[in-house]
Amino acid sequence: MKLIIDEELCTACKQCASVCIRDNIIVEDVAREVGSNCFECGHCMAICKQKAITLKSFEGNEDRIIDYNPHEIPVEYEDFLKFLKQRRSIRWFKKKKIDKETFDKLFEGAYYSPSAQNEQDVEFVVLDEKLDEFMNLVYDIIKVDEDKFFRIKEFGDYLRDKSSKEFHPLLWEGKQLILTFSTDKTSAVIANTRLELLAYSLGLGGFYSLFILKADEINHDKLMDFFPEIDKNKHMYSAFIIGYPKVRFRRTIPHNDIKITYF
Repeated sequence: MKLIIDEELCTACKQCASVCIRDNIIVEDVAREVGSNCFECGHCMAICKQKAITLKSFEGNEDRIIDYNPHEIPVEYEDFLKFLKQRRSIRWFKKKKIDKETFDKLFEGAYYSPSAQNEQDVEFVVLDEKLDEFMNLVYDIIKVDEDKFFRIKEFGDYLRDKSSKEFHPLLWEGKQLILTFSTDKTSAVIANTRLELLAYSLGLGGFYSLFILKADEINHDKLMDFFPEIDKNKHMYSAFIIGYPKVRFRRTIPHNDIKITYF
């Protein structure tokens, strides 16, 4: 059993049972957990008006439980849409680096991110001092595709002679890199997207690198040897270069229309 149900507080309103996607709760005189199908999504706990349900796994984390008004959305649609419109990939950064306190603020958004089957197995790595070492490994893996992608060849030329390019072909002026690992690609991408949006709210910026991700696609085991503390069943699904923007853009640009089909 994974739930703690306070029978004195329970009013048998049945809301907990109505949101349980595993049919793991029945309500008669009070709510009761049945079976062992609970995957600790917390819906029952989040909807209970009487605070009669908690998850055993949350014991000791009561400070993470926050009440809010479910009828009030803290961000208006127009404001949030405007925020999304102003988002642009940033490749030119100031020399100032992001400190740990600021990174912690970003990861707070990922803490509340949804994950497949509520696995919550997303992990992040912030590369700073070991960034050059990591990028050398990335090139050693992805260089097999130099003939397919000119950017990889430029990357190799840059590593051999840094005077050959004004900017790093993959990092540009970036000095810090966030990698996201998970057993599920969607969970990793969602978590990093939340982190990215919070970054922009703090005046930071960045861009994603698909070429860095190729290292995992080409030789996962060799890549993961660099991260011995991370489960090798997890894959690197996001590489986000981040920093303080050197430039600020002034307007949106048109995009191709999104194709939408309704059936």
